[in-house]
Amino acid sequence: MKRVMIVDQNNMFIRHYIIDPSLANNGQPVGGVMGSLKGFQKFLRDIKPDMVIICWDGSGGSKRRKQMNKDYKAGRSPIRLNRTVKVITNEQEELENKIWQMTRLSEYFDEMPVVQFLFDDVEADDVIAYAAKMDYFEDWQKVIVSSDKDFIQLLDEKTILFRPIQKQIMSLNNIVDLYGVHPNNFALARALVGDKSDNLDGIRGIGMGTVAKRLPFLSESKTFTIKDVIDYSKKRAELKTAPKAFQAIADSKKIISENYKMMQLSTPNISVRTTNKVRKAIESFEPTFRKTEIRTMMLKDGFPNWTWDTLFQTFNRYTSKDSKEG
Repeated sequence: MKRVMIVDQNNMFIRHYIIDPSLANNGQPVGGVMGSLKGFQKFLRDIKPDMVIICWDGSGGSKRRKQMNKDYKAGRSPIRLNRTVKVITNEQEELENKIWQMTRLSEYFDEMPVVQFLFDDVEADDVIAYAAKMDYFEDWQKVIVSSDKDFIQLLDEKTILFRPIQKQIMSLNNIVDLYGVHPNNFALARALVGDKSDNLDGIRGIGMGTVAKRLPFLSESKTFTIKDVIDYSKKRAELKTAPKAFQAIADSKKIISENYKMMQLSTPNISVRTTNKVRKAIESFEPTFRKTEIRTMMLKDGFPNWTWDTLFQTFNRYTSKDSKEG
């Protein structure tokens, strides 16, 4: 079975940007770029994909979600760097360096035999969800690389989630054991709980543990609806000894419905025009590897010494005889 690796690159970049202390020869931080490439090389070695898709959040995030909820992802705390040495103390210079690193990393990927996506007003989550469900990959294994739990809802017999920060491999076989909820019902369960990182409030006092305990049918592979959850909770709430959780859920249809619209990925918040671009780029992809250009970029950027053998060897195999190779 062929394997495609789909990377949530914003998620991966931010992690390395925060913790990697690498400095260029001129003393400027390059940890976001260098750490991401080192991590990417390790993914290639461990996952051994036949194709790689890189997905970035577009400028402005998800326009559609912000139209549904103006507070979506509002009020997020500034990134706190966790490096042993902080060489930039000016906030504006730090922001400029971060933007440069993200842009530069995308330029490195442009020289590699990967498919890379970035669309204004579109989140990587929606592009990843669309790509993972494409008919083109029907007989492929899909490995989504991200620490974001939102992707659990996409898991099936041929789709797994690799969370490198947590060192977890999540599959259809272990999600029910971990959360008591089947992937088919995970977005619904999270709609009850909410997501503080995205500024989406859930039902007060309801966590994933409560959902699994009070709504055990969500562990089934059958896809349940908001109505199923509300009707079940109303009936349970009528019992004299019923836990308060049932009444709280029964009274929260609006919260659940609004959160579900924001969290579900079964119908990605992405335009037909954008999905057509994604489909065409994947179906017509021809790998091109410009190794010489990448080495030149690394020298120009003043990268500390590192061995890139796995990266180059893997991409040499990807490149067909008719493709350009540096």
